[in-house]
Amino acid sequence: MKLKLAAVLAAAAVAVPAVAESDKMNDLEIAHTAYTAGGLDIRYAHMALAISENAAVREFAEVMIRDHVAVNKAAVALVQKLNVTPQDNGLSQALVKGAAEARAKFGRLTGKAFDCAYAQNELGYHQVVNQTVEGKFIPEATVPELKALLGDALVTFKAHEKHAEKMVASLSCDA
Repeated sequence: MKLKLAAVLAAAAVAVPAVAESDKMNDLEIAHTAYTAGGLDIRYAHMALAISENAAVREFAEVMIRDHVAVNKAAVALVQKLNVTPQDNGLSQALVKGAAEARAKFGRLTGKAFDCAYAQNELGYHQVVNQTVEGKFIPEATVPELKALLGDALVTFKAHEKHAEKMVASLSCDA
């Protein structure tokens, strides 16, 4: 299991770049990156619905769309309330690039190969995103409403991580 998890995390590192501790982000960059990450997961989920015939994978994708759309709507409402413009940055750009590469890889797969690639990516993606939100975004955010939104979202995203872990196991994916 540890070897399998290491492989998943290595695969996720392609889609989610590491954030150096010294790369302090401001609230507008944090907001943009968090929104971007949610939007990318929504795109992964739509791809899963278009390709997968597995009921568990499709149900997970529907949950991703529902929950990430809800968080992103709350983020947009907060940005409008505060009358600010989120700032694009190197991390959000790297996320977009990594996700495009992952989607290109997924687009060549079908059946169990796609289901496993999607499930493993979701597990790794949520592990890295959750670590980043908890260890970097929340501590560095200075706007109380943004901290609260990130904290609430983290609860949901940790549940996604557990769900993805169970999905990977149930699919019996090889590392």
